[in-house]
Amino acid sequence: MRLDELDYELPPAQIAQRPLQRRDASRLLTVDRVSGKLADRMFGELPGLLRGDELLVLNNARVIPARLFGRRMGVFSDPPSRATRREHLSGTVEVFLARQVGPDVWEALVRPGRKMKTGERIVFGEGELEAEIVARGEFGLRTVRFSSREPSGVFAQIERLGHVPLPPYIDREDETADRERYQTVFASKPGAIAAPTAGLHFTPEILSAIRARGVEICEVTLDVGLGTFQPIHSDTLEGHVMHGESYELSEQSARQIQAAHSALRPILAVGTTVVRALEDAALRAAKTSSDMLVCAGKAEARLFIVPGFCFRVVNALLTNFHLPRSTLLALVCAFAGRERTLAAYQHAVEAGYRFYSYGDCMLIR
Repeated sequence: MRLDELDYELPPAQIAQRPLQRRDASRLLTVDRVSGKLADRMFGELPGLLRGDELLVLNNARVIPARLFGRRMGVFSDPPSRATRREHLSGTVEVFLARQVGPDVWEALVRPGRKMKTGERIVFGEGELEAEIVARGEFGLRTVRFSSREPSGVFAQIERLGHVPLPPYIDREDETADRERYQTVFASKPGAIAAPTAGLHFTPEILSAIRARGVEICEVTLDVGLGTFQPIHSDTLEGHVMHGESYELSEQSARQIQAAHSALRPILAVGTTVVRALEDAALRAAKTSSDMLVCAGKAEARLFIVPGFCFRVVNALLTNFHLPRSTLLALVCAFAGRERTLAAYQHAVEAGYRFYSYGDCMLIR
């Protein structure tokens, strides 16, 4: 499939730069993936739009403040003295955490990357957090080992000094309010570098109303990373290689998914990250000839879902609007059909919907 088949025009003014005052005040476009029928709704209507026997699957990943700004220290064979450290501090460096690969060790994008050699160190804040580049990897990544002189440890300093990793299409610096609003109300497992944005619309009251309808809810954790947002550089989808993203599916959630599937109840994924995790877990189960529909446990999803993909688990999807020519739009087109998806996007543009992370959403079933 050619990349230009996933293109559409969007006026820049429709890219949401800030969240609405209320999470559940966003608009909801419903899409019938059989007939293509569209309906303009409000997200607050969601509980009443459900059948009442669905299994709703949420991604409980919590966004960490993954953007860190520090200063270069140079390369030292031994730990530098305080005086030597002062002499070598020069140049602002951005370290964008991609995923944790060990205790206090992360894969990260480092800017300016070309000037940062293996062994070079970076200091953050007043020196309470430091990092050393220990290896170079694919996709322009560096492996970075952190250390802290503070008793609270490395992660506490990352939480304190880091910035919310807002996407580049949000044309402003992160603000204090983003620490709460660029986070779902059910976020509990730290590790993601971006929010599972379809979940941003939910409030505790909406979740209570959904449960009151008889809908069952379960959770999966997928640490949203570069695999979700890495641009497609090839002319065709077949030439793109996905970056892996870690996920975990509990035994309890696996049993709930199995029960819903066996009872022919709809499994509604909240967001494309949930789709990737569930469908990857289903492929793992199929490869091992498991009796379960999905494999529980920890794994890494490198699955690239494109039109023609056979969905084994998900049969309903709540999702935000995605960038043109992106892996996320390819996934939605695989689920709803390319023509129906792009027709829905065209309707959303003409109807003035707000797009992307802080924007409105679609319910496809």
